Amino acid sequence: MEIINAQQFNEYMKEDAVLVDFFATWCGPCKMLGPVLESVADKMKDKVKIVKVDVDQSPDLARQFGIMSVPTMILFKKGQQAAAFSGYMPEAQLIATLEKSL
Repeated sequence: MEIINAQQFNEYMKEDAVLVDFFATWCGPCKMLGPVLESVADKMKDKVKIVKVDVDQSPDLARQFGIMSVPTMILFKKGQQAAAFSGYMPEAQLIATLEKSL
């Protein structure tokens, strides 16, 4: 799964649906969420792209979206924020949440 910077972020916002995982390398729940996101990205590749933003490497993006805790996931549809959720989420719950928001 690709870790993107601010410039790449703007390119991804042209996609129909993008889930952005705001994370930090030192965050335990973020590490637990990694494999879940990999699996969801594979299972939902025709519906949503999933990318990651390291809040320590891209503090400008974290500030722009008011990220106060990690992990925080924001779903964008055609560049507009459609949904946001924080904390670890099991795969089935994440898929169900995304399906509702898409």
